[in-house]
Amino acid sequence: MKQIIIAAPHSGSGKTTLTLGIMAALSRRGLRVAPFKVGPDFIDPGYHRLVTGTASVNLDGWICGHEFIRATFAHHAAGADIAVIEGVMGLFDGIDGVSDAGSTAEVAKLLGAPVILVVDARSQARSAAALMHGFATFDAEVNVAGVIFNNVASANHERVLREALAASCPRVAVLGCVPRDAALAIPSRHLGLMTADENPLSEAFLAHLCEVVDQHLDLKAIIGLSDSHHVHTVHSVHSVHQVHNVHEPAPATSNTGADSTPARVKIAVARDAAFCFVYQDNLRLLLERGAELCYFSPLLDSALPPHISGIYLPGGYPELFAAKLAGNGSLKAGIRAAVEAGMPVYAECGGFIYLTGGVAADDNVVHPFVGIFPVQTRMLPRRKALGYREVKLLTDSVIGAQGTIARGHEFHYSEMEEMPPGIERLYAVTRKGVALGPEGYSYKNCLASYIHLHFGSSPDIADSFVARCKAYRTGSLT
Repeated sequence: MKQIIIAAPHSGSGKTTLTLGIMAALSRRGLRVAPFKVGPDFIDPGYHRLVTGTASVNLDGWICGHEFIRATFAHHAAGADIAVIEGVMGLFDGIDGVSDAGSTAEVAKLLGAPVILVVDARSQARSAAALMHGFATFDAEVNVAGVIFNNVASANHERVLREALAASCPRVAVLGCVPRDAALAIPSRHLGLMTADENPLSEAFLAHLCEVVDQHLDLKAIIGLSDSHHVHTVHSVHSVHQVHNVHEPAPATSNTGADSTPARVKIAVARDAAFCFVYQDNLRLLLERGAELCYFSPLLDSALPPHISGIYLPGGYPELFAAKLAGNGSLKAGIRAAVEAGMPVYAECGGFIYLTGGVAADDNVVHPFVGIFPVQTRMLPRRKALGYREVKLLTDSVIGAQGTIARGHEFHYSEMEEMPPGIERLYAVTRKGVALGPEGYSYKNCLASYIHLHFGSSPDIADSFVARCKAYRTGSLT
C-alpha cells in the first residue's frame, strides 16, 4: 500500500485544494484512496470524505502518541491502494519551536512516508529553490521528495522555477506547476473553510479541479514516490467505519457463535450539519469496546433513537442552526429527560453549547437550547480559544477514573456565562504545562466541555463510557 503526505511551508499555500484534487483524480482512476489529516482539524477531513467516499482520519502525534498513530494508520489504510495524508500548517510546525511534536514532519517520520511540498510561487522565482533547499535539508529523517509549485504566473515563470530547483536541489522532483486559478477557491470563514455539508463542492468544481490536476501534475510520478515496503503492525483489526449520512448506522460485530458476547450497548450519536465534528477514531474505539452507534439529527429528528443507554453530542456549529435547534422542543425534552434519568451523556464544544440554556447567534436573539447547564452562550467577533489541551480527571466520571489523563484540542469563537458553583468541575486543564484552571462540567452522569478529547489519547475513555452505558442499561449505575 502506497502512501504520500501533502504538506506546505505555511498555511494558505493551496495544500488543501491540491490534496482534494489529487484524491479526486486518483479515485476517478479507480484507485481506493485512504484519506488522512495531520492534526486536530475536522473541516478538511469532511472534504476528503466528499471526494473519496471514505471517512478521513486525524493523525496527531502529540495528542495520541506514536504507537497509536502507527496502529490507527495501518487500520484505516488496510485495503486501500494508496493513502493520501494532508499535512497541517507548515511542514515543521507543531506544539512548540524546539520539537516536531504535533507536526506533519513527526507523522512523516513515524510512517516513513515521502513528503510533497506545495509551494506558493507567487512573487517568487529562484528564491523558491532556496526555500526548497532549506526544507529538504532541515531534518534528514524527513523525506521531502517532491514539490508542486502553485500560483505559477506563466510558462516562463515555470521554466525559471524548474531550472532553479534542478540546479540547487536536484534530488527533489518537480511534480507539477499549477497556474493561478481563482475558480479553485473554496469558501471560508472564521474557523477556516466552510464545512463540506454547507459547501459540498459542485460536480463542475470537482471536474475542473481534476482537469487541473491531469494537465499540470505528474500523477504517475506522485504515485511512484511512495515506498511500499514500510510495514506497520496492526494491533486490532476491524472493518473500516464509514459514515455517509446521519442516519446510516455503524456496523456492529456479530454476537453469534461459541464466543458470543453480551448484546452491544446502544449509544446515540448526534450527526448532522450542526454536529459535524467528531474524531473518526472516537467512534471506532466505542465500537471496539462494545457499542452500537445509533446516529440521529437534532435538526431533523423529533426523538432520540429507541432503546439507547448513552448519548454522545460532538462538536459543530449549533449557532448557525440556532433557531431550528431551538424549535425542536420534543428532542430537547427527550435529552433533558435522559440526563435527569441518569443516562451517561458526553458532550464537547458544540454539543456542550447545545446543553446550555441557549445561544445568542448573529441575530442577537437568545435561542433556547436543552438547558441542562444554567448559562447562556454568545458568539464573539474574535477567536476565544485555540490550541492543544491536556486534562486530568479530578474525580471518577463517565469517561474515566480519577487521575485519568487525556489530550485534545480547543477551538471556538464563543464564550459562556460563568458556570454556577453548584455545577461540579471534573477537569484540571493545562496547556504546555501551564494550568488553565478547572473545566469539564458535570451534572448527574452528564459531562460537557469545550475541549474535543481524542479517545486515542487514553484508552480509559471509550472503555469507561461504554461500561457506564452498560451499567445504566442494567440499572446498576448510580
